[in-house]
Amino acid sequence: MKRMLGLARKAIQDYDMIAPGDKIAVGVSGGKDSLTLLMTLAKLREFYPVPFDLVAITLDMCAEGGERSPGDFTQIRAFCEKLGVPYVVVPTNITHVVFDLRKEKNPCSLCAKLRRGALNRAAAENGCSKVALGHHLDDAVETFAMNLMHGSRLACFEPVTELSRTGLTVIRPLIYVTEGEIKSFARRFNLPIAKNPCPADGNTEREHTKQLLRSLDKDCRGIKLRIFNAIRSSHIDGW
Repeated sequence: MKRMLGLARKAIQDYDMIAPGDKIAVGVSGGKDSLTLLMTLAKLREFYPVPFDLVAITLDMCAEGGERSPGDFTQIRAFCEKLGVPYVVVPTNITHVVFDLRKEKNPCSLCAKLRRGALNRAAAENGCSKVALGHHLDDAVETFAMNLMHGSRLACFEPVTELSRTGLTVIRPLIYVTEGEIKSFARRFNLPIAKNPCPADGNTEREHTKQLLRSLDKDCRGIKLRIFNAIRSSHIDGW
């Protein structure tokens, strides 16, 4: 816990992620990353010198439209109650739209766009000024590699993103944390991880990039950390 808090606090301070009085919506998918982020921010809130509030928001991707069953978030709700964080579940028809109506062959882009819109609307409706996402160091490296290999550009998501249309700010407090550290954290604290309901889970461009980087790391140990350090030192937007 101490290391996770230390890395999150460093990222928050390095990129000035939290201001006094912020109400932060934590996007909770039910995966290890978002649950780790939620627990870390809930614990950090107890002693961080800048006061802030939290609300956890989950998008139920299968709640409306189609024949898929709505998600069961009972365990996550109990987890939020234990942490003292209000919990909101937002019903959506995103899975129905992406897979049943549009029948997208490459669904990730549209799905991500719809999820961002729904989460941001829910955050605004709940009086939030910030939206916290569970992206970590490996996510940053994978995004950079995907943009390089498939988009012919040097780009990555930013630690802090201002959304001018909504007045919200997106923050990513786990950017200094590796996926391996998050996996260990999730096991140690027995986080109530929910099964990913996405029909494309495990067969995406990001997953292929993850496997490629994992293979490269076997022959060139530490390559992901070196890429991440290059992102930070190369004046890429937001870093």
